Amino acid sequence: MSVRLALGTLAALCLPTLGWLGATSAPALAQPAYGSYVGVGGSLGVESENDGQLNLAGVVAGRYDLLKSPISFRAQAFFDRDSVAIVPTVSYDFPVSWQLEPYVGAGLALATEGSVVGDGTSFVIQPGVDYMIPNSKLVVFGNAVIAFDAYSGGEKDGDAAVSLQTGVGWRF
Repeated sequence: MSVRLALGTLAALCLPTLGWLGATSAPALAQPAYGSYVGVGGSLGVESENDGQLNLAGVVAGRYDLLKSPISFRAQAFFDRDSVAIVPTVSYDFPVSWQLEPYVGAGLALATEGSVVGDGTSFVIQPGVDYMIPNSKLVVFGNAVIAFDAYSGGEKDGDAAVSLQTGVGWRF
């Protein structure tokens, strides 16, 4: 039997198997951590209006996940005894695994005086990460809100506000 005939026979026997494997296997890509959620947590903000004083607030956070898309709608409400702020954003999600999903969002801060994200309306960037706890409906979230031109009037007019949040959510 010649080498050419042997290789031809081997190829004829192997090609259907290779074709079947190629048709049934999927590429190894990270899948998104699916799930919308609502959660609660805490926030720590650097209030530049009061010379960098730290400001604590509660936070209620939500995410609406657009399935089959790396886009999510997010909103956070910050509250303490003196102020309230609402921060809606649209985020682009970077799925790392079924449980871990970093993201970066952009939106607006709508805040009253003394909040962790300023005292008016400002543009925000929101980098963060969601971690879905395996075999549960719980999500651990963490993010930063960077509000540009967050203060109006006074000595700190035009300064930015930065806050860090973390909490636990319930996926639905």
